[in-house]
Amino acid sequence: MRRLLLAALAMLTVLLSGCGYNDFQRLDEQVKSAWSEVLNNYQRRADLIPNLVATVQGAADFEKSTLTELTNARAAVGQIKATPELVNDPEAFKKFEDAQTRLGSALTRLLAVAENYPTLTATRQFGELQAQLEGSENRITVARGRYIKAVQEYNVLARQFPTNLTAMMFGYKVKSNFSVPDEKAIAAPPKVDFSKQKP
Repeated sequence: MRRLLLAALAMLTVLLSGCGYNDFQRLDEQVKSAWSEVLNNYQRRADLIPNLVATVQGAADFEKSTLTELTNARAAVGQIKATPELVNDPEAFKKFEDAQTRLGSALTRLLAVAENYPTLTATRQFGELQAQLEGSENRITVARGRYIKAVQEYNVLARQFPTNLTAMMFGYKVKSNFSVPDEKAIAAPPKVDFSKQKP
């Protein structure tokens, strides 16, 4: 009886070693780690916004609608609870992604409008904030890239055979990933019209 039990345990160990359970644990932790890095970098960007708004408000006649848009976009981001579980909810993940995209667009517009105010852009404080925002955007891009790769590895494991059976058995679902906004517009080739150029 004891030999039969040991044989069954040995066989179970061999079967479990090929089921991918440990790989799911490892890859799930990689996704959580990458997600934390994404959130940290988004938070760093959000933390710079109040200083940027305060600096820009000091400029005479600066466009109030641009500041209001940025403030509202930051508030919308702040309303979303960005937890590690968010990556398992495609709808919540999409809302998070949309809010971050909106905030990024509002920041881009603010910096573009600021170019019309040379006295503002010449200040040391504005220059430092602009450089910090650029650094934040670069960090966000890198962090998103790491997250995308981690999710890709996890999702492949969740979909391929025989580990997809383990995924079904233990409830490991495919995780949400970042998408490209307006993918069709990006895929369209640019239109070039040389006839409008001056000789």
